[in-house]
Amino acid sequence: MMKKLDELIVGETGLIKSIEGEGKIRRRLFDMGVTPGASVYLRKKAPLGDPIEITIRNYELTLRKDEANLVNVDVLGGKK
Repeated sequence: MMKKLDELIVGETGLIKSIEGEGKIRRRLFDMGVTPGASVYLRKKAPLGDPIEITIRNYELTLRKDEANLVNVDVLGGKK
């Protein structure tokens, strides 16, 4: 099942399929290791949903909701 990264529920794991957006924001995500094929685990979400904390490539990364909305993820498992 495909979702945007910001739509994942805390505890879900997914595989990044694609990154939308252009220019600086896309390059910034790639530089942080958010690339197609990487496994991602949603660790925490702020009370209003912004920001979110994920584990990717064995480190913790915090993303703003608008950045996470650019990442398409295939959900692998976790909470439903």
